[in-house]
Amino acid sequence: MKALVLVGKDQPLMFEEMAEPVAEAGFSIVKIKAAAMNHRDIWIQKGLYAGIKYPCILGSDGAGELPDGTAVIINSGYNWGDNPAAQTKDFKILGLPDDGTYAEYVKVPEGNVYPKPSHLTFEQAAAIPLGGLTAWRALMTKCQPQKGEKVLISGVGGGVALFALQFAVAVGCEVWVTSSSEEKIEHAKNMGAKGGVNYRTEGWSKTLLEASHGFDIIIDSAAGDGFAEFINLCRPGGRIAFYGSTTLGKITNLDPRRIFWNQLSIFGSTMGTPEEFESMVRFIETHKIIPVVDSIFDFRDGNAAFKKMEEGKQFGKIVLRPSP
Repeated sequence: MKALVLVGKDQPLMFEEMAEPVAEAGFSIVKIKAAAMNHRDIWIQKGLYAGIKYPCILGSDGAGELPDGTAVIINSGYNWGDNPAAQTKDFKILGLPDDGTYAEYVKVPEGNVYPKPSHLTFEQAAAIPLGGLTAWRALMTKCQPQKGEKVLISGVGGGVALFALQFAVAVGCEVWVTSSSEEKIEHAKNMGAKGGVNYRTEGWSKTLLEASHGFDIIIDSAAGDGFAEFINLCRPGGRIAFYGSTTLGKITNLDPRRIFWNQLSIFGSTMGTPEEFESMVRFIETHKIIPVVDSIFDFRDGNAAFKKMEEGKQFGKIVLRPSP
């Protein structure tokens, strides 16, 4: 089979022939119709993950067909364990250490394939797994939004943030966003957001507070210098969930008095349980949510797709599909 292969740290991906996965008890072989990118792939290429092996096939997100022709999407995470509150030390994400979805075929545990939502193309469905599940757990499980509550989503434009936006709008929340791009803010407003601010503008948090009158829920991916501002933007009883640290920095200058006096809750969150994945897929099907796909590349053009993601200009998911 043809696959995109990472052969070393900071090396370009190679489009080459690899052995097809071998079927075995308890596993399914999925013929990949589309796969989607995550920043995780970039970090692995840069050698920023432990346990990297070479050569390896990256890719956590995918949609395709089982041997009987059933259309499925793949849950990227497995070995969560029995405790819904946190994953076990054996938890893994497809694409490292196990070969991932940037190939014509991939082997995954049988319990990790779910029927593809019927209203979606393979490219749209492939955009769901990692980003959708991360957003679902952070917003729906941790923060438990209620109709009419106000939600702020930082860094809109990335896959997780856009899923959080779509889920919150579907619940009936009033959603606001931040971004460094005015264009992305306008895109978000077209998707149902009430408004947004550019976080690179001086006094952005004060402007946002005056416009929104505060938030019940804040969903963040950066955990950077601006995180301290979220404490001031929360209403009493507010909930903040963050699922990443894209700034690779530390949260500083938090005022603990505002946190305990206003009864705020701060959650760390990542990925989710099989039950959450199933609930998310059912919600997407019920509300006919369509994931945002920024662009589609053939596998043979994988390095161009990686370059686009690294530049951070996309709005939505970058999708790869087997080259004809």
